[in-house]
Amino acid sequence: MNSRGIFSFSILALAISLSAQAATDAGKGLITVYNPAIAGKLADRLPLSPRLDTLKGKTLYMVDVQWGGPTAGYSVLEVMQDWFHSNMPSVKTVLRHIKGNMFTDDPALWKEIGEKGDAAIVGIAQ
Repeated sequence: MNSRGIFSFSILALAISLSAQAATDAGKGLITVYNPAIAGKLADRLPLSPRLDTLKGKTLYMVDVQWGGPTAGYSVLEVMQDWFHSNMPSVKTVLRHIKGNMFTDDPALWKEIGEKGDAAIVGIAQ
């Protein structure tokens, strides 16, 4: 699903939610208003990890966050993995999808990367 589809789906879900709430409140003489503003508090900022001097002999995780579906970006990561095998064979590459979808967290994967990986590429591609 592209970003337009996700946006349309979000608008549709909001409209259904508002209609259901309005129908419930109509008999009570109430009006429901939703505030679409973003929360005022930003996430806590953490410093970036220090850069590695080299990738030689390291384990590099490549994580697809599944933007565009479970296979949209994975092929790009596979091409990147092939490049590392051909050009930097001492680098161990591990391909992963996050569990769920782009809107969900995957603490188990982040823990695995922290314990077994030296570096990670996390992102999307299409």
